[in-house]
Amino acid sequence: MSDLRDSDSAAETRGLRDVNALPTAEAHAAFLHTCGSTAFAAAMTEARPFPSLEATKEKARAVWKSLSRQDWDEAFRAHPEIGGKKAEGPQTVTSATWSSGEQSKVGDASSDTRAELAAVNAKYRETFGRIYIVCATGRTAEELLAIAKARLANDPETEVAVAAEEQSKITELRLEKLVFGRK
Repeated sequence: MSDLRDSDSAAETRGLRDVNALPTAEAHAAFLHTCGSTAFAAAMTEARPFPSLEATKEKARAVWKSLSRQDWDEAFRAHPEIGGKKAEGPQTVTSATWSSGEQSKVGDASSDTRAELAAVNAKYRETFGRIYIVCATGRTAEELLAIAKARLANDPETEVAVAAEEQSKITELRLEKLVFGRK
């Protein structure tokens, strides 16, 4: 077990060194992969260098919470709907690849479940004016469907807070991918 932790630590050190050393434009693009808000990417680029992955995540949480509702909406539009392929707003190729992997279990669902998920996605958009944002990593289509149905009962203010928290979770997972060079 110690060898694995040592290996992860070395990979984190290398990854952070690489992220910290990126030219400004490349760093901005890299942080845009993790969160589709240009204000987020700019703030994270400016905040470098980061001493650890945990410090990077802490800064990401603080930056995300400081952003405007417009910045949040920009980030939300950079995601495809659950079960979808194309985002409404600009989405990087890396972000699209990560989204596909994060939602990979949806493809295992029955056609009935996928159709019901599409209908709930439409109802969510009609109700809240944005796509349903959820940290889908490791979750089945059935789980994502149940979560979406439950969240439809939220009032708009509660729901935007829930969506923002889900985006923050997605961003943290993507920061790990960025630092560790994972697809």
